[in-house]
Amino acid sequence: MKRQPSDFNPLRHKHIHPGIAVLFLGAAIACLGCEAEVEKIEAFATSESLPVMVAEDFETTFIDSFQVQFYMKAPVLQKFETGSQPFVEFPKGILLMKYDEQGNTISRITSDYARNYEEEKKWEAKNNVVAVNEQGDTLKTEYLIWEEQTGKIYSDSYVKIIRPDQIITGIGFEADQNFQNWKIRNPKGTIYVTVNQNENEQVNRK
Repeated sequence: MKRQPSDFNPLRHKHIHPGIAVLFLGAAIACLGCEAEVEKIEAFATSESLPVMVAEDFETTFIDSFQVQFYMKAPVLQKFETGSQPFVEFPKGILLMKYDEQGNTISRITSDYARNYEEEKKWEAKNNVVAVNEQGDTLKTEYLIWEEQTGKIYSDSYVKIIRPDQIITGIGFEADQNFQNWKIRNPKGTIYVTVNQNENEQVNRK
């Protein structure tokens, strides 16, 4: 899959909305005759609790040295400027795909929730996290970290790795960002199985 290269700039997306704080401002004006209610609204509508930007049906590519490195897609993107640790949140899930120099997909990660800490160059994926590598190895867990600077992904949670001939379970996992050279820190067991083609296709689509 090849995509037109573009910088990761959410402001270019056609579904970007103004800050949600406008809604709370309108509510405050409507309650001018009720000081107690206005105080509650002001306490809730702080700059730390509201996103400074919201985008829907968001998708983009990451490029480096004129090569497409990643493709990302998410139903909702929210950008927060929270103190000294700004982050981008994906409350309805995310799809992240990595490509090689020829534009071939070498790994993909999906999850029901994700967060990107921009300053730390760190990604956090939670809830129904599924990672698939070029060989078809499939990782399933509920929590996964990806550190861009070190190029590592890891987890301290329960993990299951499904391969064509075996299923491996354990606690804790680490690999490179291509989901290669992986290892389970505390293996709990290995089941040798024969996965039929239909089951394999279903796993890869999740």
